[in-house]
Amino acid sequence: MSRAVIRRIAYACAFAGLVAAAPVQAQDTRVEIGGGAGWTLSDGVTFDGVIAGDGNVYNSIEPKDSFSYNLHLGYFVNPALEVGFLFSQQKSTLTVGGTSEREIGDMNVDNYHGFIAYHFGDEDAKARPYFLGGAGATHYGKVPFSVGNFAGETGGETQFSTTWGLGVKLYPSPKVGLNLLARWTPTYIKSDAEGWWCDPYWGCYVVGDSQYSNQFEFSGGIIIRF
Repeated sequence: MSRAVIRRIAYACAFAGLVAAAPVQAQDTRVEIGGGAGWTLSDGVTFDGVIAGDGNVYNSIEPKDSFSYNLHLGYFVNPALEVGFLFSQQKSTLTVGGTSEREIGDMNVDNYHGFIAYHFGDEDAKARPYFLGGAGATHYGKVPFSVGNFAGETGGETQFSTTWGLGVKLYPSPKVGLNLLARWTPTYIKSDAEGWWCDPYWGCYVVGDSQYSNQFEFSGGIIIRF
């Protein structure tokens, strides 16, 4: 076999290797994991006023604003669109309010959401703004409490919720970046009867006023791409 033929075979093998490696290299940046920490502003819901043993009237219940953290795993189905799973936890305290405010006890608020995120700009851009939307569940953890000589624990509760966010990802290197995110998570809690609505065709029925507990999270963290 001549040297020219050997050289052509070597060139062909090298070219084939580059072609085969290209998809692998592209797939290396399709998976993204990240974690962040920040602060969450929370509100709760209202209810009919209750006169407590301390003489105050309480008519609202909510988690306090507090520290929170989040973890996410995503996969880019194309350079702009990412699908994944997001977990976040707020380390809060449950409070009741009215004519006075009283802390009940420590409570964790856990969020579990599947999400879709759309990224703007080129895949290799140093900064990529993005929009995020997702759906899943919010779990309000059990709360230990003490009233006088009596101590107990409230039951936890899980409710459907959605989550919506705006953020920007900064990439000082191709594999490691920073993630800045502002996210809103409304969680349905209950509906209060607001009155009757009558329609000539459907008849009369009770109209409800839905109440949501909202979390507004502001966080920053690290992301790693594979």
